[in-house]
Amino acid sequence: MGDSLPRDLPGVEDIGVLCRFRRDFHGCLSRRADTLFELTDAVLCADGPVRTLVGLSLAPEHRRGHGALYDAGNHGLLDTGRLRRDLAGLPLPWSDDGRIMLAVDVSPWLRPEAATSPGRMFCHTYGRGKGQAQVIPGWPYSFVAALEPGRTSWTAMLDAVRLGPDDDLSAPPPAAIAAHH
Repeated sequence: MGDSLPRDLPGVEDIGVLCRFRRDFHGCLSRRADTLFELTDAVLCADGPVRTLVGLSLAPEHRRGHGALYDAGNHGLLDTGRLRRDLAGLPLPWSDDGRIMLAVDVSPWLRPEAATSPGRMFCHTYGRGKGQAQVIPGWPYSFVAALEPGRTSWTAMLDAVRLGPDDDLSAPPPAAIAAHH
């Protein structure tokens, strides 16, 4: 788990923070925890996009068979409230002048074929050509991320919530903002 990481990784300022987060994340998994933990490692270490679950069972980080992977996907549990608290407790990237820069956005998870999925809404998306905007069934998610200073694309995701029909699309997720005040 968290203590299996080498202590001398180049470019990692505080390996203790990473080890503590890995241990806390494992604690958020209540059923099929070890398999879900290995599945997470396999997703994060995959060489390129993940296209199938069964392909993850072939990754070196996932030491169990594909049956265990599907069993964990079907019956494993993640305490999302605890994970949110653990993520909120991670150190934030501060700029040299002591500020935190936040990015807030709403992005859709498009699911046009999922006709019976509960809470599905219509999401506005832009096509590739001029005037090619579309409305496609899916779920809008609002997220807040802390941006790393300098020339990097790394971010620290603070919160993400699925929005419903009565939610304000322009408001950031309140838990993320409240957790860091």
